[in-house]
Amino acid sequence: MSTTTPAPTRPAASKPNALGTAFGRLSRAREASIVLAVILVIVAATVKNPSFLFSPDGYRDLWLTPSMLMLVAVGQAVVLITRNVDLSVGSVLGLSAYLTGRLFIDLPGIPMLAVIVIAIVFGGLLGLVNGALVAFAKVPALVITLGTMYAFRGVNVLWTGSDRINASDMPREFLRLGTAQVLSIPVLTLVAVVVLIAVAWWMRNNRAGRECYAIGSDPAAAELYGLPVVKRVLTAFVLSGALAGFAGVLYAARYGTINSQAGSGWELEAVGAAVIGGVAIFGGVGSVWGAAIGAALLMTINRALPVLGVPDFWQRAVVGALIIGAIVLDRVLAVRQHRKLIEGRETGR
Repeated sequence: MSTTTPAPTRPAASKPNALGTAFGRLSRAREASIVLAVILVIVAATVKNPSFLFSPDGYRDLWLTPSMLMLVAVGQAVVLITRNVDLSVGSVLGLSAYLTGRLFIDLPGIPMLAVIVIAIVFGGLLGLVNGALVAFAKVPALVITLGTMYAFRGVNVLWTGSDRINASDMPREFLRLGTAQVLSIPVLTLVAVVVLIAVAWWMRNNRAGRECYAIGSDPAAAELYGLPVVKRVLTAFVLSGALAGFAGVLYAARYGTINSQAGSGWELEAVGAAVIGGVAIFGGVGSVWGAAIGAALLMTINRALPVLGVPDFWQRAVVGALIIGAIVLDRVLAVRQHRKLIEGRETGR
């Protein structure tokens, strides 16, 4: 009589926890570490001075201050991803802000929406000049935009002279845009977030956005593959200029005072925000989300360090250290990824 031995039951494979997987991806994301840094800076400044967060002005400025740099950094990130750079965005912002004020002065009664559209188109045209010089003349973007940065600023100084546009020169409903809130969140911040979401969607889901990454990763290979490199580079610069022009409008609404130095130095702040946010300076890597969070970190640090009693020199040194650290981290991650790819290829043989 034979006996049958029951086959050992194999333990059921545990299904992956979707929540745990999502949390793991979030914790590994570069943007998560920057958000954590922003929170730490806010906590440290609030412990030192509770009004940094728990006062009406402090809470409002916490949201409002990064909004304009966020727009400029998003445009800068798209240009950087195509392995270019736009150093003229600060000058474009200044010109657009002054144009906004002049339109209200020279054309009384002009609709606010028309002014916004004109400033965005104006910024886009200046971006088109940069993009055309880079794409058709085949001159490095660093050289082209360094030249246009000074040229646009010179035009701004020539146009503005010793003049200055004050809040009394612009309509109240326009200036109210700079302080209005919806559900305790400034309108300018909501506008910047909507633009950020739109550009992020375009970069992730649209073919043109994905081609920007391919072009930045290897421009020669992208051209051989038949990608419209010139068209995508032009699009990136036009987008960067248009967002800088839009930021100029918001600048005029936020501060109400515009002179020839409006937006001076913003080009480096925008590059710094994008690099800190994980956008590779050599193109092909990064996201506009990271650039926007990097802008929030930079502006929060600029507000927090004086509260913490850090001298002005060290404020700039901290920002510089963040940029250098981000570049070193990118380099280390790139080398590690390259090594893994080589190991995987050798293992697969």
